[in-house]
Amino acid sequence: SPSLADSLSYRRCIVLPLDDRFDPPVGVFSHNHVQTGDKMSLSRNFWEAIAKSKAEVPWLFEVTRVEGVTSPRVQVPLDEFHPTSKNLSRVVGGALDFRCPENYAFLPHWMMKALGLRPRDVVDVRLVTTTPPGSAVKLRPHSNSFLNIHNHQAVLETELKHYSALTLGTTIPFDYRGERFFFDVVDLRSAPRGERVGTAKVQDCDIAAEFVRAKDEMEKMKNERDRKRRSAESE
Repeated sequence: SPSLADSLSYRRCIVLPLDDRFDPPVGVFSHNHVQTGDKMSLSRNFWEAIAKSKAEVPWLFEVTRVEGVTSPRVQVPLDEFHPTSKNLSRVVGGALDFRCPENYAFLPHWMMKALGLRPRDVVDVRLVTTTPPGSAVKLRPHSNSFLNIHNHQAVLETELKHYSALTLGTTIPFDYRGERFFFDVVDLRSAPRGERVGTAKVQDCDIAAEFVRAKDEMEKMKNERDRKRRSAESE
């Protein structure tokens, strides 16, 4: 029944970070991608909600800070190249498994950081079925070295498969040949009309991904401008 499905599809949860103990066995798609994907470990009620509501894949879950309940955000330095990251209150992702204890949720580190969460903070988690399909995303690499990889566009397309959805303002990680790279989600568009959205599905979507100038290059340019300005002022 709809009311039973609704009651199963929402929980107020205590959050903890995922660790290597959650890594699926070799041969399972998310193996070695516990921290470099958007999958979370949730309790069995969410699986029952999917079954009763007949939700279509990809199954997506929204994790939300709760005003007056979740503890104050972990403070991080303001990032002038990624200002939307500072006040994120919700992130959407997929499910790694449905094995964790009732009223707990285990999240990848980047998701904890995006929401300013500490271990054992309290959040709301709900099954969501209204996330629009994505049509385009712009990513800002933290390091220009990623763009120097010969086949970096192919690497991006391969690694994005481990994200069921994207949230504007987050910073997501990929691993490539033993090195971890970080990318800011700076623009996100929905299909079919290309409207700017806060969250969008990636899985089973024909999404165009492009890179904007890397963060370390932006910082280098800013430092050079500041140096020239100080030099001019001192003359």
